[in-house]
Amino acid sequence: MNQQIYMVEDDPNIRDIVNAYLKKEGYHVTLLETAEDAWDLATKGQPDMWILDIMLPGMDGYELCKKIRQISEVPIIIISAKDEEVDKILGLELGSDDYLTKPFSPRELVARIKRLFKRAESQPVQKSDQSSVIELGGLEVDKAARIVKWQQQEIDVTSKEFEMLEIFAKQPNRAFSREELLTLVWGNDYFGSDRAVDDLVKRLRKKMESLPIETVWGHGYRLEYDGDQT
Repeated sequence: MNQQIYMVEDDPNIRDIVNAYLKKEGYHVTLLETAEDAWDLATKGQPDMWILDIMLPGMDGYELCKKIRQISEVPIIIISAKDEEVDKILGLELGSDDYLTKPFSPRELVARIKRLFKRAESQPVQKSDQSSVIELGGLEVDKAARIVKWQQQEIDVTSKEFEMLEIFAKQPNRAFSREELLTLVWGNDYFGSDRAVDDLVKRLRKKMESLPIETVWGHGYRLEYDGDQT
């Protein structure tokens, strides 16, 4: 199997139990107690997956997740005692791929890890002759560099925000339902409500004033564009 997993968890009991299960499945595991130690390691190279606790001494897991997403797209699973929907939405919007609430079964964690690795392996590779940049009026989405510009200004976006913008930019004027967007951005096995879509759109509108993401009442959203796509 040979996949490398970095786990950031300050509870030694949870670390030891999860480590035992993951090693039994054939994964190589590196255990870290603080986000600061994890970030120092992240700047030197990336594992195949991260498992992050939220409540850590010093930098918390949310901030670490955000920093990792600025340099890497490897899968991230958040594990946390915080079980409110708003906490889960925040973790997913900052770039995590899954959110598991404590206490959890180690077997369930292993199942989610396998599912994320399978999903990552099944993602199609972009052909080299496809344009990396989508330009629609004042919006520019660079798929290769994962950079977004609005009115010629670079915008700081999360992984989920980028994915939603890319979906809209690829098919301007198409109305996407909330259920479609949930599946396309968060995956088929997302456990939350479609409120996550509304929250993500709200964030994009705030970051990119006058961005023409229009509400399709009773259905979802579309990106309006009346010019030629370049």
